[in-house]
Amino acid sequence: MGLWTVLQGFLLIANAFAILNEDRFLTPRGWSFADVGGAHGANTFKGQIIGLIYAAQYMRLPLILLNGITIVVKFVSF
Repeated sequence: MGLWTVLQGFLLIANAFAILNEDRFLTPRGWSFADVGGAHGANTFKGQIIGLIYAAQYMRLPLILLNGITIVVKFVSF
C-alpha cells in the first residue's frame, strides 16, 4: 500500500463526510451543532467529529477538484 492509496482513502472518507445531509441524517441521530451546544460541547469527542463533518461539507469545491485530479491521474496511469 503506497502513499497514493492512503491519500485516495482519505479522499473517500472526506467525500463520505461531505455528502451527509444534516436534516435527513445528522439531526435525527443527535449529531448536529445544536445538539452539541454549550461552551464545552465542542471539546468533546462527539463535538470534534461533528466539527470535522461540517468542515468537510464546507470544503466541497476543493473536494470536487481533488476528485477530478484523482480521476485524471488514474486514467493517465493506465
